[in-house]
Amino acid sequence: MRVYIVNPSHLSFGSAIITPRWLYVLAGATPPEFGDPIPIDETLERFDASRLQLGDVVGIGVHTGNALVGYALGVQARARGAWVVYGGIHATLYPEEAHAQGGAHAVVRGDGDVVWGRVLADCAAGAPERIYEAGRIGASDFTKARWDLLPRERYAWASVQTVRGCPKHCSFCSVWRTDGQEPRQRGVEAVLEEIVELRRMGFRFIALADDNFYPVTLDDLRVAGRREDPHRLHELEAIRAERFALMERLALLPDDLVFYTQITMEAAEDASFLDAMRKARIRGALVGVEAVTPEGLKDVYKDFNLAGEALVARLRTFRKHGVHVLGSFIFGLPSDRPGSFDATVDLAQRADLAFAQFVTLTPFPGTLDFERWEREQGASMPVIDGVPASRYWLLPHSRRPKLYQPHPVMSVEEIRRGTQRAWDRFYGIGAIWRRSKVVPSLRGRLAFLLISKVYRQMYANTGLATDSARVSRATRWARWLARPVQRLFAAEPLPGLQVPLQPTSSVAESTEAA
Repeated sequence: MRVYIVNPSHLSFGSAIITPRWLYVLAGATPPEFGDPIPIDETLERFDASRLQLGDVVGIGVHTGNALVGYALGVQARARGAWVVYGGIHATLYPEEAHAQGGAHAVVRGDGDVVWGRVLADCAAGAPERIYEAGRIGASDFTKARWDLLPRERYAWASVQTVRGCPKHCSFCSVWRTDGQEPRQRGVEAVLEEIVELRRMGFRFIALADDNFYPVTLDDLRVAGRREDPHRLHELEAIRAERFALMERLALLPDDLVFYTQITMEAAEDASFLDAMRKARIRGALVGVEAVTPEGLKDVYKDFNLAGEALVARLRTFRKHGVHVLGSFIFGLPSDRPGSFDATVDLAQRADLAFAQFVTLTPFPGTLDFERWEREQGASMPVIDGVPASRYWLLPHSRRPKLYQPHPVMSVEEIRRGTQRAWDRFYGIGAIWRRSKVVPSLRGRLAFLLISKVYRQMYANTGLATDSARVSRATRWARWLARPVQRLFAAEPLPGLQVPLQPTSSVAESTEAA
């Protein structure tokens, strides 16, 4: 019995920017008696189902965007006599769909780290359960990834997770519902060991693939401090202290390591946290800006962000502390107007963002937006090729709507063109080169230019707001550019690198400063 773990994709680029961490976590959770599992990332190359034999196990992880291609793979695998198991956010939300559409024998709901071994044993015995309720495991049970199975030369950046869960409740995001709002932080030693292993392999750019690297804000501490019972305050202080302890250890790693993560805007209020990020060489962060007006922020339940010039000042704060921002913006909000596209790009440029992404409003399952959309549409929900628009992920990409809800003042085509124009303006060669001055060396500026163009090709030109001809061209360009990008970001392996020892200094002042 061979065990295959597959990350499905309808586009393959030959190389990829960031390692799909979950593949190698499940590989690490595979018991030794089943041999080394075979991770397959279809963003590199498509999986050849003809290699499957009777009794093999195929684990398929699906999110909403790749559910359809994942289901097609599952049907093929089942036809070859393999056991088919689904997991991931989408399968957690729609387990019966994986059975009906994807040929599933079993579906894992929730975190697969612990339950995966039991699933494989049940398959080997010929009796997998229909649904495994894995739930949310504690941080001490997070499984270490099997990076020894990774094709090192095909990825530019590695990825390590330090925390699961996000305390926010943004209307467009499902993470706080699927992963929970209570942060589950991995131990510092476990994180350090994994990072050291990756640096030994020659990775020096590592994404801290967290739901929210900044799980406790200064405002959270102030609110908890006003409670009569100090228990919650002590919990939050402990979480915060662990963040500082991690960053203190990261700062002891080789100087050529560079980290990126994802945080909320409120971190800009926390100078001590940003300074600790700089010392730990956490050089960049994805920040969900979403909208640049107060009305837009209310549309997405994110009014804890700022707008206008106050937003520009807040974003510049990250840069002043040495953290470069990838700003994420949403178009198609009810409050958007024809001028919103250029106004957003102008703000992103004034705010000194290093990178930006511009996406159209999409109601993802498990979110408040999705529930509101289904509730408001009701029986009037459009049907496309016999599929309700509320199940758009079951349609081929070319048949999916470019926008899911009528806009009060703009047509779908106006929003599509405006979104594409935003990408084109922000990622013009001249604009990228001007932004690359944040990198001191010519080699670094060249890497910045190439990674910007690859990012644009992979994300700007392959999304819903893109025509099919542009997708094809983008895929060819991305395949051509990805290999030199990987070489530019690689470093010499350090096989003898050891985990740095715990420093004797205390991080207590970080909580006192709050």
